Amino acid sequence: MFEDMTYENILKRVLDTVGSDVDKRQGSVIYDAVAPACAELAQLYIALDNTIDAAFADTAPREYLILRARERGIEPYPATYSLCRGEFNMDIPIGTKFSIDKINFTAERKIGDHIYEMRCETAGEEGNRHLGKLIAVDYIDGLTTAVLTEVLVAGTEEEKTEALRQRYFESIRNAGFNGNKADYIKWAKTVEGVGQAKAERAYNGGGNVRLIIADKNNEPASALLLADVKEMLDPKAQEGLGAGIAPIGHRVIVEAAVKYPINISVSLTLKSGYTVSGIKPSVKKKIEEYIKEVNNSWEQGDIVIYSAQILVRLIDISGIDNITSVKINNGSYVKISGSNIASLGTLEVS
Repeated sequence: MFEDMTYENILKRVLDTVGSDVDKRQGSVIYDAVAPACAELAQLYIALDNTIDAAFADTAPREYLILRARERGIEPYPATYSLCRGEFNMDIPIGTKFSIDKINFTAERKIGDHIYEMRCETAGEEGNRHLGKLIAVDYIDGLTTAVLTEVLVAGTEEEKTEALRQRYFESIRNAGFNGNKADYIKWAKTVEGVGQAKAERAYNGGGNVRLIIADKNNEPASALLLADVKEMLDPKAQEGLGAGIAPIGHRVIVEAAVKYPINISVSLTLKSGYTVSGIKPSVKKKIEEYIKEVNNSWEQGDIVIYSAQILVRLIDISGIDNITSVKINNGSYVKISGSNIASLGTLEVS
């Protein structure tokens, strides 16, 4: 907005107001008198331009976007702690600490015979990466088996700025009202671990609301996460009675998204010195990044995976000279709808 208000332009305007009978060359009295003030004015215009950007949600940097979002009761999602399944040869006290690869886990709740829900003490995605043998921080008499076998609820990093910005605009476009579709999606996403949600009304009869849940990594929600959403919205022991957030008369059915395998075959020509086995990991990574990008809009409706988009991403890989064919489920694209969410199935590279 103030691109023309540079130091040089301001200085010229000021000197132009001085009579021509006065020495205005650099180093003159009048020049040295006005130049510092012009420099300060230029800095003020820069600050004013930044202030205008900070005032609007579309251009605000993170610090000011948080303030804008707070006006609508929206806060950035904090980093969360992963919950994993721990299996032991005996019962252990709740609160017992274990370590694996320098990461600590704490027994938080018993969920089966010698099986416990283990909470990672390190926030973020780090806790999702460590499965295997656990070591007790303090000696436990009789303990011979301690294994972390499965991630129940994936830990997530703090919400990124652009994700927060999108959520802010969604809160304006999709206003919730008395248990409508937008309300159910908003309620579900307040549960730690929920990434996206779809809502369907009158599912298998009037009064039923079906919620389909994907976790923060766009994977099908775990049974534990589904149970948490169900308990908050419509507790199983009092279904339809309004004991949760859901309005009275609404029976909420909570289900996980379903992986829809995308089988991809790629035919390509390699540059000298490269092999198919050496290039395949890079091809797989690019395709997985594309699928993840498409899955980010799963909540909005049907998603489509295009072979042309895969081709564009693969051609940048070092070592690929040409791509002759990209097939998705033996076609050029695949459309995925309903509870299905895209997932890479088989990958053939030739």
